[in-house]
Amino acid sequence: MNDSPVTRNPLDPWRAATPARIALGRAGAGVPTNEVLRFGWAHAMARDAIHAALDAQALADSLNAQGWQTEQVRSRAGDRACYLRRPDLGRQLAPEDSARLRSLAGTPKDLCIVIGDGLSSMAIERHAAPLLAELQPKLPPTLSLTPVVIATQARVALADEIAEDLGARLSIILIGERPGLSSPDSLGVYITHAPRRGRHDAERNCISNIRPEGLGYAAAAFKLAWLIRESLRRGLTGVGLKDESHLALVDEGVSL
Repeated sequence: MNDSPVTRNPLDPWRAATPARIALGRAGAGVPTNEVLRFGWAHAMARDAIHAALDAQALADSLNAQGWQTEQVRSRAGDRACYLRRPDLGRQLAPEDSARLRSLAGTPKDLCIVIGDGLSSMAIERHAAPLLAELQPKLPPTLSLTPVVIATQARVALADEIAEDLGARLSIILIGERPGLSSPDSLGVYITHAPRRGRHDAERNCISNIRPEGLGYAAAAFKLAWLIRESLRRGLTGVGLKDESHLALVDEGVSL
């Protein structure tokens, strides 16, 4: 016999299966105290993810240890407050960094990888290096690469200018996605063929929600490597290139 005065919520098993905010319950006319506290914590995590600065040097050291060459740049947004108020400046490279990248450009390369803090530096700090570690052995051995460029105060389109300055046929940018109340550290990847200033979002492919609780590193790296190969083979990205990597998984008998 259960003498507890508390009646268990019959939806608790559902809540255990998802981080979504469901079956919150009520206390009188309001929300229970524990749910108010959970909401406050989730909101604070989202705010921290947006405002925290990326430790670009620590990330560069981690990538150097994996064998990647790196460069660091910044957008024309001088600080975080400017970045949040002026999205247009986050899409433009600081003039001195643009000049430096152009001076580094040699023969044209196949791929430029950019890592941008975006709206969640937490996502970059947690997931960028593990994802690139998974991607590295999946890239074709003949693929030519520019240095990996770590960009701060970055928006997605900043990769277009970076890759254009370095003379790359294809750009990918790993960027922190806008935090949600259950996912403050979600990583997104955008792929653009023939990157140049003025490209628009319909000309890109996107892989989103990369993190252990979402799309895992191995699965995301497989999708990304497939999109890189197909983009360079077909000469396009965006609405003309559909993600059919799942067919390759079946054909090759790959298990992730």
